[in-house]
Amino acid sequence: MIKIFSGQIYDEERSLYNLKDAEVLNCKFEGPADGESVLKECRNFSVNKCSFSLRYPMWHAKKFLLKNSSMDDKARAPLWYCSDGKISDCDIQGIKCLRECKNISVEGCHIVSPEFGWRCKGVKITNSSIDSMYFLFESRDVEIENLTMTGKYSFQYMKNLSIKNSNLDTKDAFWHSKNIVVENSIVKGEYLGWFSENLTFVNCKIIGTQPLCYCKNLKLINCTMEKTDLSFEYSEVEADIKGRIDSVKNPKSGIIIADSVGKIISEDAIMKCQGQVLIRKNKKTA
Repeated sequence: MIKIFSGQIYDEERSLYNLKDAEVLNCKFEGPADGESVLKECRNFSVNKCSFSLRYPMWHAKKFLLKNSSMDDKARAPLWYCSDGKISDCDIQGIKCLRECKNISVEGCHIVSPEFGWRCKGVKITNSSIDSMYFLFESRDVEIENLTMTGKYSFQYMKNLSIKNSNLDTKDAFWHSKNIVVENSIVKGEYLGWFSENLTFVNCKIIGTQPLCYCKNLKLINCTMEKTDLSFEYSEVEADIKGRIDSVKNPKSGIIIADSVGKIISEDAIMKCQGQVLIRKNKKTA
């Protein structure tokens, strides 16, 4: 039998600790007692139309639904060590929102949370906007679609990531990450993808200085590049670029094809660089 907790205000520490088979509806977690961990160690429960203004509200939660709810900046580190949950249509402002969580979906949310999603596994994010520094650091097995993302140092040290139809405004993205595919997206920011392995862009627009250096098995398929000077330094790369690249410097190996390249720089290399840069020959039509 489902227990229902409705229209209440909770401010004590562990107010609903170890809650099971329950629905929490139209409740507020705030008040003078300033209690932590109000929904810690809960199982098989839903939270709907609630607001949170206390620290660590949902740690060690399992099999949960959090929807139509808000967490302000006082809800620090709101979800850690959680598994098998869905976060839907929520507004979250608390720092360090997900940490070491498994099998979590995020849908239709607006999130401002530095250090969001560290060391998580099996995360799916759709139709959301997220502002975060060090977004998804050291996470793996992540799927993203229709995301608007802003913030520095995103997607670092990740493994097994798919991104589709998204707009990413970020610096130092994908550093040291492995097995990444980005499709039909805009990726804006300096120093993209350094030290990555098996990074692939398909039908993407890439914007920003010194992208894609020191990469292993880098692929760009039907992409465009804007303001991308000093590209591909010391990278193993296969690239098909529509339009212009501002400059290419010392690619380690592979072939880069573009309609035009502002400057090809082959100097001061500290390793053997055999990458080729080819200018596409446009066929004239009668």
